[in-house]
Amino acid sequence: MIVIPAIDLKDGRCVRLSQGRMDQETIYSENPIEMAKHWESKGAERLHVVDLNGAVTGKPFHRSLIEEMVRSLHIPVEIGGGIRDLAAIEDYIHSGAEWVILGTAALRNRCLLTEACHQYPGKVILGIDAKGGKVAVEGWQEVASMEAIELARQFEGIGLSSIIFTDIERDGMGTGLNFESTRNLSRSVSIPVIASGGVSRIEDIEDLLELERDGVIGVIIGRALYTGSIDLEEAIRLTKKDGKIGR
Repeated sequence: MIVIPAIDLKDGRCVRLSQGRMDQETIYSENPIEMAKHWESKGAERLHVVDLNGAVTGKPFHRSLIEEMVRSLHIPVEIGGGIRDLAAIEDYIHSGAEWVILGTAALRNRCLLTEACHQYPGKVILGIDAKGGKVAVEGWQEVASMEAIELARQFEGIGLSSIIFTDIERDGMGTGLNFESTRNLSRSVSIPVIASGGVSRIEDIEDLLELERDGVIGVIIGRALYTGSIDLEEAIRLTKKDGKIGR
């Protein structure tokens, strides 16, 4: 399992939101590129970057900043937020992004996700953000009627790299990962799953390691790293113990 630090960008800063609310932010750095380098220096093998402004407006907002960040790192980066067409996908991948994350676009435009997987096999991640089990879109501003598992099943076999599953009611709240929902999703599809939302202590990762056999390959951590509730180096060491859970 891989531990993936999160960098959420809003108005040029590194922030964390509470339950996805744009008016409930905590600023952790005025220099996101230096923050990215910090996580890399602590042993991060991959970075999760979200353009929050882009997620709300429906088009990339921090593209130049993100491209500079990608160039400054030696580790692969996955990028989401406001990616709604092939042009944006192409721009990011050609700029060095290892993966692009499609969320709202997957619900609104199935053909886009299919075409993106065809053109860039292994480079596309489906981002499923859920509230009460239902899919949330448009930067989490709108909750659709579709169940998260139902959406995931629609994209079996098209060549997705993975699914990032986020419980937005727990995201940024420090209340712990929604273990049950993550387990149910990972057992319902053959696509690898990356867990996200609410990870607050090292025990959350210990518990999550039990789901590796069900196809959970990674975990994204945000606020807990910034507050020091979880030490990145300790978390990485835990996941490298040959799959053993260190209680």
